[in-house]
Amino acid sequence: MAETLDLEIAIQNVVASASLDQKFNLMDIVKTFSNVEYNPKRFPGLVFRLKRPKTATLIFSTGKMVCTGAKSEKLAKSAVNKVVRELKKNGIVVLGKPVIIIQNIVASANLQSQVDLETASDVLDNVMYEPEQFPGLIYRMADPKTVLLVFTSGKIVCTGGKSEEIVHESVNKLYELLDDFDLFYTYTDFIHTCGFSHRRVNQIPILHT
Repeated sequence: MAETLDLEIAIQNVVASASLDQKFNLMDIVKTFSNVEYNPKRFPGLVFRLKRPKTATLIFSTGKMVCTGAKSEKLAKSAVNKVVRELKKNGIVVLGKPVIIIQNIVASANLQSQVDLETASDVLDNVMYEPEQFPGLIYRMADPKTVLLVFTSGKIVCTGGKSEEIVHESVNKLYELLDDFDLFYTYTDFIHTCGFSHRRVNQIPILHT
C-alpha cells in the first residue's frame, strides 16, 4: 500500500563530514575569503558559506569538515568538493581529496491520514509520547536505525538515516506498521467517533494542522 501512496518524502537537511589529512591555519582562510565567519573565542571552527548549493561548511584546523544544509546526498558531497576547490584556487594548500561520509539525513513526509497517537503509544514498542510536553510521538526504529516523529495530522519527521534509501525505507516501513495496527483514521472516522450525524458533517469546519 505504501509503495502506491505518495508519502511526500522530502529531504530537508543532509549533514556530511569530511576529512583531509592535514592541518589548516584558519586565519589564512579568513584573510582570503569574504564569505566566511570565524570567532575562535566562541567556536573553534570556521564557517564557509556557499550560495550554490546553499550550504554552510565548518572547517577545523585539524582538517575536519562538517557540511550542513544540503537537500540531497549528491549536493552535500558537491558542496564539500566545491569548498575544497575554492580553497585550492585561492592559494590555500590542500594536499589530498576529502573523504566524505553522510552522517545524518533529516526528512519530512506525509502519511496522508491522521494517526491515533494514544493507541500507538500503547501498542508499539520503542516509543515515547508525552503530549503535555511535546505534541508528537517519538518512535525509534531498530531496522533501519532511525528516529521518527509522528504527529496526529499524519505529518512526520525522520532523522538519523545515513542515506536517502534508508529514509524512504523507514517512512514506508512506518506506514506499513501503523496500517497493520489499524492506527490510521480519516476525518469521517473522527466525526463518527464524536457522535455527529451525516447531516451535520458538512457544518463542521475542518481544522488544518
